[in-house]
Amino acid sequence: MSRFDEEYNHWMEQHIEGAESSRRREILRKGLSRGSIDFLQHIWFPVIGHFDHLYPEYEIRDFNNGYRYLDFAYMPGNAKGCIEIQDYRSHARDIEVGRFKDLCMKHSLLVLDDWLFLPIAYLSIHDDPGMIKQLVLSFIGKFLANNVSSELHWTEAETLRFARRLLRPFTPSELAHHLSIKENRTRVILRGLIHKKQLEVASGTIRYRTYQLCRNSDLRQPLILQ
Repeated sequence: MSRFDEEYNHWMEQHIEGAESSRRREILRKGLSRGSIDFLQHIWFPVIGHFDHLYPEYEIRDFNNGYRYLDFAYMPGNAKGCIEIQDYRSHARDIEVGRFKDLCMKHSLLVLDDWLFLPIAYLSIHDDPGMIKQLVLSFIGKFLANNVSSELHWTEAETLRFARRLLRPFTPSELAHHLSIKENRTRVILRGLIHKKQLEVASGTIRYRTYQLCRNSDLRQPLILQ
């Protein structure tokens, strides 16, 4: 059994046992959709490495006092993030008018209730995995905290937030403009974060040109500032 299978099975068992309602427990026992499992296996777990703060088939109430279920709710602390896997057949080409209207209403309710909504096309999980991984990293970056710690200087912390918000590698000059400091100083910061295994070189050999978030960086803890 792979590490993903072990972590996934344990995570699902925890949520089945702790389900707030019998309806959610029933849904979880039937298992997640193929799209949701593929997202976890090929996108979320390789990038994040764990399922902390992630809730499958999360139950919410709507304006009519009914219940709706989110594919995934990501809730570190008091934050509210929703990830929905959009299957082309059921969400676009063959969708019925009533179902389409209901989906629009669901998304509207999430936004009005201050949820950060991230729709993921199922086809993109396999066709554009690199882009979807960057989307997930940027999504996670929205929830980073600003507590004080001796671990990172503020410029290092802001550099990591900057990297996580972008959907592409960035240059030292872009970072210098963002931090309002000289480019030579940003190269010192970048070298330090590479040494700490938080960033990696995206392009360049003798002279590094672009940088990106390291795929092996630990996203378990919120980012904290000095």
